Amino acid sequence: MGITLGPNQYGKAEVRLVTVDRQGPVHHLKDVTVSTSLRGSLERTHLTGDNADVVATDTQKNTVYAFAADGVGEIEDFALRLAEHFTGSFEHITGARMLISEHGWNRIDVDGTPHDHAFSRGGGEERTTAVTVQDGKAWVVSGLTGLTVLKSTGSEFHGFPRDEYTTLAETTDRILATAVTARWRYSAASGINWAQSFDEIRRTLLETFAKKHSLSLQQTLYAMGEAVLEARPEVAEIRLSLPNKHHFLVDLSPFGLSNENEVFHAADRPYGLIEGTVIRDDEPADAAGLAWYSLPEF
Repeated sequence: MGITLGPNQYGKAEVRLVTVDRQGPVHHLKDVTVSTSLRGSLERTHLTGDNADVVATDTQKNTVYAFAADGVGEIEDFALRLAEHFTGSFEHITGARMLISEHGWNRIDVDGTPHDHAFSRGGGEERTTAVTVQDGKAWVVSGLTGLTVLKSTGSEFHGFPRDEYTTLAETTDRILATAVTARWRYSAASGINWAQSFDEIRRTLLETFAKKHSLSLQQTLYAMGEAVLEARPEVAEIRLSLPNKHHFLVDLSPFGLSNENEVFHAADRPYGLIEGTVIRDDEPADAAGLAWYSLPEF
């Protein structure tokens, strides 16, 4: 029985980068975390320790900073620039994957006017992208994480099977809350207005969550994904991960009080985790190619 080297990659993880655009009195921040990964003819370093083909991870980090000197711009474009640089500059590097998360900042209002150069950090939401370049082809998977949403009614959950271990009561009126992680694969790696597409996809996700009368979080997940595909032809498929942020009705009867869906205990764990993919039915099964390679499922 032989032993061989399987798929592998290496890079610099979580390079923190902040740029300040100082052109004019109003400054603009870009705050991102970049992780690079390279693939290719790397057998020698694994099998013999010969590093002649290894682009040092420190070099990868420095490249991120150097490229930022020309501006980050949209994170999809920045990731494509980096990936194309690494695959185009080193013959033995045949593939590159760039992961970027963008952390939002809001201008501080002073006397009702946004300040030119003072900011406050937004919530936990982040915009993300994963760009893969392999053998001259490019794939872009963008998304968001930490988008926390809640609706105080318009959600039910009933009709599920019961056995000797089931204690959950059925309900026709409950709080539905989740923190959305969404990743969508674009059908092309160019000719797309990344910022506009992101804004419209985010708006569609939020509007669908709000409007859809939910019989289950699974139903809501599919409705959100379906709405994105119907509204955005540039999106080939979307993957959603929705943790159910449970809100349990507090029993106030020991205190002689009623609770008409007004007082809840917000539990952070354990939680239900609902995940799924919505894809166009004419999309080839292998169309994703390397777009999802080595990415977490969600």
